[in-house]
Amino acid sequence: MSLKLLLVSLVLPPFGFVTLAVVGLLLMHAAPRLGRGLAWLAVLGLLAFAMPAVSDTLLVALETGLDTTPPADDPPQAIIILGAEVSHVGGPAPGTRVGILTLERLRSGAELQRRTGLPILVTGGVTQPDTPPVGALMAQSLADDFRVPVRWTETRSRDTWENASDSAAILTAEGIHSVYVVTHPWHMKRALAAFARTGLHATPAPTPYDSDASLRWDDFLPRESVWQAGYFAMHEWIGRAWYAMR
Repeated sequence: MSLKLLLVSLVLPPFGFVTLAVVGLLLMHAAPRLGRGLAWLAVLGLLAFAMPAVSDTLLVALETGLDTTPPADDPPQAIIILGAEVSHVGGPAPGTRVGILTLERLRSGAELQRRTGLPILVTGGVTQPDTPPVGALMAQSLADDFRVPVRWTETRSRDTWENASDSAAILTAEGIHSVYVVTHPWHMKRALAAFARTGLHATPAPTPYDSDASLRWDDFLPRESVWQAGYFAMHEWIGRAWYAMR
């Protein structure tokens, strides 16, 4: 997992463009034209991915076409909430808590549970050394922050693929074969691809969608916060391509 995280950090935007620029600078002496080309490509890439017209459009494109209507002949019997990241906090009560992305998924899952009354499974293993599993922190947050019970806690999975397979192993043993899956809409298609191989019928129950894809003139102005949307978008597009080859 450490090697995977290192590769993701070095390749995906925005830092991937810094990596490209460093390679270009190192080649300036041996291959000046190639080195300059890579350096300029890195600068233009950083600029492009700082524009909502690029990063937000790539992200919103992942959210289209999700069918959130459960099958009438096979309604969901449980709710699966996929974990994301954790957050380290300081102050008088230092420790580790669920991160913002995970919290957004928990909020949507709690709302769905109150509406349907279905039991919840939370899934997520250890994402960083010396931290509790995401699933354990999710179960604690649902109980403490949302007053929502958790029936099953899966704490071994390391990624979305294992979220699906490990959750399916727990629920199929309980006779459950149709579920709601809660995650971000831009992550949902990759999650559904993972669940499609488990035997569970997964109905999307995404968190609130991002802004629509309509463009305004200021969407072509760079903003540093938009780099995060570009990171998420490329992570998902590459992940979906990888899943298609598995």
